[in-house]
Amino acid sequence: MNNIHTGITQKQFHDFMEFPVDGPFQMINLLKFKEIVEETGISGAEAYAQYLNAIVPFFENTRARVVYQGKPLFGLIGPENTIEWDKILIVEYESKQEFLAMITKEGYPAEMRSRALADSRLILCKEK
Repeated sequence: MNNIHTGITQKQFHDFMEFPVDGPFQMINLLKFKEIVEETGISGAEAYAQYLNAIVPFFENTRARVVYQGKPLFGLIGPENTIEWDKILIVEYESKQEFLAMITKEGYPAEMRSRALADSRLILCKEK
């Protein structure tokens, strides 16, 4: 089984559609960048920065906002001397409908995200 994940599978999309979420929620993005993106010759980190710039209008149209972004530096709990992810990004969305409208809107550059990543996780969270 493939342990690399850079996009949403049909099953995951279907399960998300069925998952009850009301109101605002956050998505935690755990990101591992490619060393070099073969198609462009730039680093995965640079390619992901280009993706973030490309999605600004999509964020503005859906009132999404970056709550946090940073680089993991030190693991206090877990395997010693390993930091698995290059970047952590938390984005807040107004609603499930706004999120879906954004990722399904014509021109949304999902392929730019996938191209930049060697692996990733996208985890839905909600404040209690």
